[in-house]
Amino acid sequence: MEIIEIKENKKQYIDLLLLGDESEKMIDRYLERGRMYVLIDGAVVSECVVTDEGDGLLEIKNIATAPKHQGKGYARALIEFVAEAYRTDFSIIQVGTGDSPLTIPFYERCGFTYSHTVKNFFTDNYDHPIYECSRQLVDMIYLKRKIK
Repeated sequence: MEIIEIKENKKQYIDLLLLGDESEKMIDRYLERGRMYVLIDGAVVSECVVTDEGDGLLEIKNIATAPKHQGKGYARALIEFVAEAYRTDFSIIQVGTGDSPLTIPFYERCGFTYSHTVKNFFTDNYDHPIYECSRQLVDMIYLKRKIK
């Protein structure tokens, strides 16, 4: 298993990023300003994009694992890698996600706790309804974790 930073041609990894964020338009808003990491285990199995949000805050904008590789610890490994790599420059890592029974418990198991909610984020920013586990995502739920 190897984690590498992608500095050029980030869009070549768009297919996997679209699992974490259904809108290429939204991905374009953060992809170039973000730092992108891919986890390789024979092939690229997981990806993560993080951004500097100022005041010691690092945000996971996108994290996705190929469906056949989910549940094997790859996303957690990326989160731990990012937390360790940025520990000296950032004090908090945050992630925004939909109110889903799949994602919220995953982040809580990774040490994140509730921070705040952005009402109607998904309905205001996407041109189509987004569903996860048969539930329409409406609000963005932010979770945070101290890394320093």
